[in-house]
Amino acid sequence: MFSRVLIANRGEIALRVIRACRELGIETVAIFSEADRGAQYLDLADQAICVGPAKSIESYLRFDRVIAAAEVSGADAIHPGYGFLAENAEFNEVCRSCNFEFIGPSPEAMQKLGDKNTAREMAVAAGVPVVPGSDGLLESEAEALAAARKIGFPVLIKATAGGGGKGMRVAMDEASLQSSLSQAQTEAKAAFGNGGVYLERYVDRPRHVEVQIISDQFGNVVHLHERDCSVQRRHQKLIEESPSPRLPEATRKAMCDAAVRMIKQANYHNAATVEFIVDQNDQFYFIEVNARIQVEHPVSEMISGIDLIKSQILVASGQPLPFQQADVKPFGAAIECRINAEDPDKNFQPCPGRIEKMYIPGGLGVRVDSHAHPGYNVPPYYDSMIAKIIVHRPTREQAIECMLRSLRELRITGIKTTASFHETVLRQPEFAQGTVDTKWVERDLLPRLK
Repeated sequence: MFSRVLIANRGEIALRVIRACRELGIETVAIFSEADRGAQYLDLADQAICVGPAKSIESYLRFDRVIAAAEVSGADAIHPGYGFLAENAEFNEVCRSCNFEFIGPSPEAMQKLGDKNTAREMAVAAGVPVVPGSDGLLESEAEALAAARKIGFPVLIKATAGGGGKGMRVAMDEASLQSSLSQAQTEAKAAFGNGGVYLERYVDRPRHVEVQIISDQFGNVVHLHERDCSVQRRHQKLIEESPSPRLPEATRKAMCDAAVRMIKQANYHNAATVEFIVDQNDQFYFIEVNARIQVEHPVSEMISGIDLIKSQILVASGQPLPFQQADVKPFGAAIECRINAEDPDKNFQPCPGRIEKMYIPGGLGVRVDSHAHPGYNVPPYYDSMIAKIIVHRPTREQAIECMLRSLRELRITGIKTTASFHETVLRQPEFAQGTVDTKWVERDLLPRLK
């Protein structure tokens, strides 16, 4: 087992790793930028080291400064959390070459799965359903047009690197394909340094359902069932839940089995999420693999009783998983709401600033993961999420009521948050019926609220 872990991240996920390490008897090293200096969670780590100015490109994204912090602190492993360097195969390799264990998959597995086109090919090899699309990356407009005619319009243009909706465009017909292709390539190149794109058939009104995986180095690949992440805005998840509502049991089982095959095909060890879209006929298709822990991992933890961060650390230290698939018996329903420092009434404009008062909800079945506190200054340089409220109750109906109560209890003054918007979503009949899709918020709900 490791003796000291450096956390190459900040905020809520850094605190989450600190807590898991403490329960395992492992010392922790927290890094921070000048913008995060004085954050209370840093006091819970055994050491805290500044790695640079506020901008992440000069601090959290600097390989040399993160590695230097690991060296001077005497850490023997690095946990990347999510975001920043979590899916950077080069950083992964640098960590290992400097004799620090990277708490995640191998650089090779990360690189293969990080490229969506390569991951798609691996899915096909593993017998995992994929959306009909182009054969590899597109080299020219003529090739794109030929592929689109074969697939049938509308088509989705997707960047092979990165995520978050960048480098993604929908072309409804031949006339729009040229401009959409150019826009997607330009955006992908600017965002990821890789302008490669490919085509897929556009699936109308899909649900986004993903499967949580944890695997060790001894051939044990275990799924912790699925999460539904269909409540989104601009490709960003807002609410996640498990189990996925209205998903036929046969589809659920087939999807989880497909996710396991995908991870085995990649020779992947550690935590991963295999993401799918589900069409209106309940047919599922592979999208991508997130080669890291995800923001919504507490949803899977609540229904399974398994600590995913601890499991990550155990696997990375060379230990086998202490459970097998037959031991994972999901119970009840869990829902997570991401509370962001944004103003829903102003097109979700970020609202950095000082939190004056903050009252956290509690009670049976309520979990709040947050690094924020009264007096905390929400910096403008990073993701705007300041808390996650997760509830777990025996039924989905009870979980919804528990979440509504928790959102009403939450009190944050000094800045605007998205808590009221989440409450509005939960009260909609479409959410109660489980019929939302990934475009529902923008297509139906926001116009309804104007």
